Amino acid sequence: MSKQFELLAPGGDLESIKAAIVAGADAVYCGLGKFNARNKATNLSLDDLNGVVRLAHQYDCEVFLTLNIIMLEQEIPELVRLLNTLVNTNIDGVIVQDLGLAYILKHHFPTMDVHASTQFNTHNEGQVALLGQLTASRVNLSRELNIDEITQLASYGRDHNVLMEVFVHGSYCVSFSGLCYISSLQNGASGNRGRCRQSCREQYQPTDVGKNYPLNMKDNSAFYDMDALAKAGVYSLKIEGRIKKSHYVYTVVDNWRKQIDRYCDNKPLLADNSELHTVFNRDFSNGFLMGNISNAMFIDNPRDNAAHHLAQQEQASTPEQLTDIKKRLYDKKTDIIGTVREKVAHLDTDKWPITVTLSGKIDRPLIVTIKTPSRHFSVQSDSVLTSSSKYGFDQCSVEKWLNGLNDIDHIIERIDLTELSCDLYLPFSEQAKMREQLVQALNNDRLITPEVVLPRVESPQKLKFKPKLAALLSDVDNLSDIDDDIELYYPLPETLYVESESTIALLQQFPRLVPYFPAIVIGKDFDAAKKILDEVKPKRIVTNNSGIGYLAYQRGIEWLAGPQMNLSNSYALKCLKDEFNCSGAFISNELNQKQIKRIVAPQGFELHYCMYQPNALMISRQCLFHQTVGCRRKRFDARCLTKCEKTASILNLKDSAFVLDKQKGHHNIVYAEYNMLNTEVLEQPSNNFDGMMVDLRPIKTHTQRTSNTASLVKEFKLAIAGERHNLHGQLQPTCNKQYKKGL
Repeated sequence: MSKQFELLAPGGDLESIKAAIVAGADAVYCGLGKFNARNKATNLSLDDLNGVVRLAHQYDCEVFLTLNIIMLEQEIPELVRLLNTLVNTNIDGVIVQDLGLAYILKHHFPTMDVHASTQFNTHNEGQVALLGQLTASRVNLSRELNIDEITQLASYGRDHNVLMEVFVHGSYCVSFSGLCYISSLQNGASGNRGRCRQSCREQYQPTDVGKNYPLNMKDNSAFYDMDALAKAGVYSLKIEGRIKKSHYVYTVVDNWRKQIDRYCDNKPLLADNSELHTVFNRDFSNGFLMGNISNAMFIDNPRDNAAHHLAQQEQASTPEQLTDIKKRLYDKKTDIIGTVREKVAHLDTDKWPITVTLSGKIDRPLIVTIKTPSRHFSVQSDSVLTSSSKYGFDQCSVEKWLNGLNDIDHIIERIDLTELSCDLYLPFSEQAKMREQLVQALNNDRLITPEVVLPRVESPQKLKFKPKLAALLSDVDNLSDIDDDIELYYPLPETLYVESESTIALLQQFPRLVPYFPAIVIGKDFDAAKKILDEVKPKRIVTNNSGIGYLAYQRGIEWLAGPQMNLSNSYALKCLKDEFNCSGAFISNELNQKQIKRIVAPQGFELHYCMYQPNALMISRQCLFHQTVGCRRKRFDARCLTKCEKTASILNLKDSAFVLDKQKGHHNIVYAEYNMLNTEVLEQPSNNFDGMMVDLRPIKTHTQRTSNTASLVKEFKLAIAGERHNLHGQLQPTCNKQYKKGL
């Protein structure tokens, strides 16, 4: 590694990327118009991208392209066409979220450097190992991790050739990344597709403790934690902000550049972050990093806090004082904008112009000379020129022949034929060979990777049958009332470390129960998961955490990927089966009927779907009750996680209601007001599912049951068998928005 740290900056548009470069970024990450998780950013065209790469490399700055969304089946051909282009550019790496894309990159584009997005929500060693097997050279860790947890994963990563990347500045999400579905439920604008509408930052009816923005968090800033990050072994320090303007990017990158350089030069670290407060911010917190998860991380205003912060610093309160502060901030911002414009004015990302000169005489080789702004070179034919009155070189034929030189990095500005005699001929095969040599020379003699054509995913022959029913139950008192042909899933707590012994005893007492692992398994709880698998030795598990899936794969345990693993295409399923011996998977509940219909499962791979559930819209490491109904404890800690049990409701001004729920042993979860019930999926003959799950945990949403668990299971059996049932009468009200809207 040539440097101790990488300062990774956001680039939503050309001006922001240029600002990051002149401010001293070691790398920038940016997206194209599609396939990236900042759909609202300006983003780049392919022509822009190559100009950016060329410019950045002149300043020893790398460029990583964001392809960090889950992919739909119908998008795979277009995605592969894009990869066929990207593999022949000079980009330094791609950032991905989708397992199917990671699999395609590993097996068909192995020369491309792969980084795992924060959307993978990486927080345990199993996830790092799994991503490492998919050739990820680095992973962006969950923003919720504290410095001790980061240290452990950084050490593990070094031993397995995977670098750690951590967000050090920018927006905090109140939900674990990749596990927020609020925007998806409301209008089909999924955060897993880069279209989050930030429902968490909307105004709500005033809560019991008087908060109007109860889910709105301050911004993340680890500016004063440089020493801790360095000692933790973090390599890449990442700044969030691809929808921010260039003056913001310049200011933040410039300050972090100074802080990093001072650390590396053994100089005292900066103790003044006032410049960071002059550009957009919601005030700052390092609560997650320092393990201080409290209501101090929230702010009851989602807009820019710069003026309010300065007013507090100066103890200003009169209208005149506040007006003066706003004017000074405006003037300061104007000065920064002017500085940025001046510094980037000379930076050019246009295509490099090419002058092409052809020279030659009869019985002599043809010489083609290329001149670019940085160099010139010549290519000579193996054959000699012969006379021909029919196939001579003219301006039109030469432009057609050399059109391939007009790539995404170069454009032919002039073709000079004055040194070439008239009526000369060179065999077309020789011309094609010369063109390939010219293209290769233009790309610094790098071999051109031939076009990849993915083999068609063939649908295996399957007998038509009714899917098997599985029920997720948290109550084991009346298991004998449920028919033996129903598969029973038992939800394991996130506090596995505390409850490992009781969990092991329960699973050994009731071998019928299939362990159902949660999406969040951190630190000691991940170690406890190993112990549970080793001592119980279950025949089969279901997991919403890929790290637990990796443990099962290592131990030869049959495992199913759960619905929160966001699986949305055939290659994601193929990845799980081929790479990690996964037995089957749940298709994402964000997909609609048409999107599901296109997915093809590998031979011998089970396809599952959750047709009924209390609809979890986000999982948070924060306490959501400080801001709503109040809480006497000052901070969220291990005791809260194991002991607390609460429920509350919030209603935003757009009339969307949500249920906040905290179960013992689990993190805070935001649920939709009504449970999801999808009987329509049973009416689609093209959906050849092997299993249907119903989540019957007693979460206190506004959906009411009129019968007990055993009776409900019998109704679901009738529905799956295609017989008359009364599910919609026994479960009221319910909702099925996501299946109708899709992604």
